[in-house]
Amino acid sequence: MGELSRKTGVPVPTIKYYVREGLLPPGELTSRNQATYGEGHERRLQLIRALLDVGGMKVAEIADVLAALDDPRRPLHKVLGAAADRLGGADGERDDAESAAARAVVADLISRRDWEASAESPAAADLARALAAMDRLGHGAFVEVLDDYADAAEQVARADLGYVDRQVAVEDMVEGVVVGTVLGEAVLSSLRRLAHVDASARLYGTGETGEGGTGPVGCEASDPPRTRRE
Repeated sequence: MGELSRKTGVPVPTIKYYVREGLLPPGELTSRNQATYGEGHERRLQLIRALLDVGGMKVAEIADVLAALDDPRRPLHKVLGAAADRLGGADGERDDAESAAARAVVADLISRRDWEASAESPAAADLARALAAMDRLGHGAFVEVLDDYADAAEQVARADLGYVDRQVAVEDMVEGVVVGTVLGEAVLSSLRRLAHVDASARLYGTGETGEGGTGPVGCEASDPPRTRRE
């Protein structure tokens, strides 16, 4: 365990905690007080840390995802769903006109695009909450570009699963589903922020190049964009 700790940078007490919680399988006993940990333990530990640190998941949520990952009877589609369902945002819904309208928009989107997804899923609920919040802020017109976002989302989903499909070993493929879903969310968010920087600079012409600028959509702008002259 000490060597595993040195290789991964995870403290021994933390590793013991993961073993107690069932996130990490125990080592193979070689004597009464000694066990060996192999590459599989190191890989699983790195996955746990990535889901915690990058994916922002809680220990209990990670335990559910790993249980799905380790179940040989669970189809890849179900593993993907178990991981995706843990990415939900705030709990609870408001019972107001904006929320009802947003849920209807999401249900219509799923139906129109013939997506094999449920309008009652956590992801659909998160989308409806976001749209309702926009509407309350006076940005209800955002639904007009929702299909553009959906087009981009479909392309990203194909890229995610294309990566998974290139994994040869079954265990690699199943793990790839989790990585592509949870960590891919962080990758996509970061890429979107970078793209905002570029799009804002091109659209509003800040007159500055290099790092530090951002778009008007709310990243880390150091100076407000200039008003575009027609």
